[in-house]
Amino acid sequence: MELKLAELAANHPFGNLELLARQVVEGFITGLHRSPFHGFSVEFAEHRLYNNGETVRNIDWKLFARTDKLFVKRYQEETNLRCQLLLDVSSSMFYPQKGVNKLLFSICAAASLINLLKRQRDAFGMSYFSDELEFSSPVKSTTVHQHYLYNELEKLIQREPTGTKTDVSSALHQIAEQVHKRSLIILFSDMLDQGNMAHLETIFSALQHIKHNKHEIIIFNVNEKGTEIDFNFEDRPHQFLDLETGESLKVNPSTVKEAYREATSGYQHELFIRCAQLGIDLVNADINEGFNKVLQSYLIKRNKMS
Repeated sequence: MELKLAELAANHPFGNLELLARQVVEGFITGLHRSPFHGFSVEFAEHRLYNNGETVRNIDWKLFARTDKLFVKRYQEETNLRCQLLLDVSSSMFYPQKGVNKLLFSICAAASLINLLKRQRDAFGMSYFSDELEFSSPVKSTTVHQHYLYNELEKLIQREPTGTKTDVSSALHQIAEQVHKRSLIILFSDMLDQGNMAHLETIFSALQHIKHNKHEIIIFNVNEKGTEIDFNFEDRPHQFLDLETGESLKVNPSTVKEAYREATSGYQHELFIRCAQLGIDLVNADINEGFNKVLQSYLIKRNKMS
């Protein structure tokens, strides 16, 4: 069962992000049993697959009887992964201005990943940035730390747009310097650091810095696909507002739609190509879809890093 953010918001007033994240993850785990990813069973939080040559004393034989697969019990001191979540909280992330926006989607996705990381006894930290790195936590795997990060995410839900611009590259350079042990860096951003090719160079210079330090990266390119990518607006004059600069423009969408789509497609294609060259996972995350793509992409990457 995949839960979309609008459905969750209707059932859970924001104020208990932990409950919401738990519901997302439990729905996702239930769905894994009926998907091609069934190897990531509900027991993955407590077990890992047995490797040939290991001692058999830690095999869970009861689980073997149910699944016909060999799993080894995992213990609390085992930590297989260190993960740093990085959220863009600049003003462009407050789009759309009505209903669910990109920032709220990113907050709930990050909360769900924290729940999943905690279940797997992995270590996790979190940072967020706008035109500067505003917050950065250490990486831990404790329940106290989990609640601390949920509290920080709850604060972000109450945040108001302040006209702050995006400086992705500066934040990435700082994270590269702060994270010393090999980690998985997960970035949630609309990647609209001026949204042009010139600024892509500075972004990918920072991403190269992270890769040089032996970290792995997943970028969730957060967007509202219907309007930001496909530019589907009613055929009448609209007043478009830049949330970061405050500039506005009145235009009929039909007169610029083709040029807009061409420019957006070129920018997104360049992002994809440059990420592929660096071995970075770039995942388009439409805020109108559920969180399964986010959780699935993380699990696939984690499995490759094990």
